[in-house]
Amino acid sequence: MPSSAPLIRSKATGPNGHKAEIPISYDINIPYVDVEKQSKIKTPYPEYLPTWDPMWFEPLPEFEYHDPALRVKDKSKPNLLNGTGAKIHDIQPAIGSVIEGIQLNKLNNAQKDELALMISERKVLAFPDQDLIDAGPAEQEAFMRYFGKPNYQPVSGTVRNHPAFHVIHRDGNREEIARFLEARTTTTLWHQDVSYEIQPPGYVMLGLLQGPEVGGDTVFAATDMAYKRLSPTLRSFLDTLKTVHSSSKMINHTRLTGGLVRKEAVDTVHPLVRIHPVTGEKCLFVNAEFITKVQGMKEPETKWMLDFLMNHIVTGHDFQARVRWQPRTIVMFDNRATTHSAIVDYLDEDYGAKARHIFRLIALGEKPVPVYDEFDE
Repeated sequence: MPSSAPLIRSKATGPNGHKAEIPISYDINIPYVDVEKQSKIKTPYPEYLPTWDPMWFEPLPEFEYHDPALRVKDKSKPNLLNGTGAKIHDIQPAIGSVIEGIQLNKLNNAQKDELALMISERKVLAFPDQDLIDAGPAEQEAFMRYFGKPNYQPVSGTVRNHPAFHVIHRDGNREEIARFLEARTTTTLWHQDVSYEIQPPGYVMLGLLQGPEVGGDTVFAATDMAYKRLSPTLRSFLDTLKTVHSSSKMINHTRLTGGLVRKEAVDTVHPLVRIHPVTGEKCLFVNAEFITKVQGMKEPETKWMLDFLMNHIVTGHDFQARVRWQPRTIVMFDNRATTHSAIVDYLDEDYGAKARHIFRLIALGEKPVPVYDEFDE
């Protein structure tokens, strides 16, 4: 839990006290603007505007995790799907489904267990027109606690008094986006959430509070299918590798921009290939945002390996699902078997973003299961 230790924002100053040039954001989706500076922004959900209240988080200790999907005996999910009026529309054959006719805040425990199983199997589920969107932060957070321990945000804006929320808010930001696109060819940033933690997220919820009529989709890739597409020779090699996941880039960038840091950088060693505890599938556990090293490889080799794997995932449209947001939509996805990116295409001619307001809640899961038992940090 957070402590109330007083924190002082870093100053973005250079040598001799001169003001340093603010570095380009490494992730255009993360706002670093205080809520006080957003007083003129109109949103139907003002209580979800990002805040940066001073608090401090200690490193996450290991904990015992029980996946609710493993409690399900009947794989047909009779409690969730039979007699509830659920209508399922698959986005792609093997990944992603849109489910209508179910209200998440009405599910009992047996139905939540089967929901966890369905997320593990389909990897991404979208639920349009959810009453849970209007139920408030406390109820949303309580719902996600059923699926795992919450993660508290080290740098990003949160909901006041609810530090488990990660708030994604865009409205305007012309200068910041223009500077970003002067240096980058795309706004996409493929990643797996909070992979640097010793027990990274299992299940993740995204809730749309406000969005453009067209654009702002989120695209997901299935990392188990990406793994299967590789040759047996390469798969057997990847099975043995360990990678270092670090939040140092995110922490350092926040300090350079004068942002509030609530937790020191975390470095954790994880297997490059993990076994999904529910499906038993092998999944690539890789992203360009947090991995800093492949153990046993030199820097050029690490870069080559990560570039190859990320390019394989990003270009694998036959194992991807693009989710188009609708009003009051909640998306739940399995962070262990997917990687994803927001699509920042909702820009006007001056690179000003249209309003897009989303919250994220995380349920931390098990320590990644390696292919070989002798995996040791």
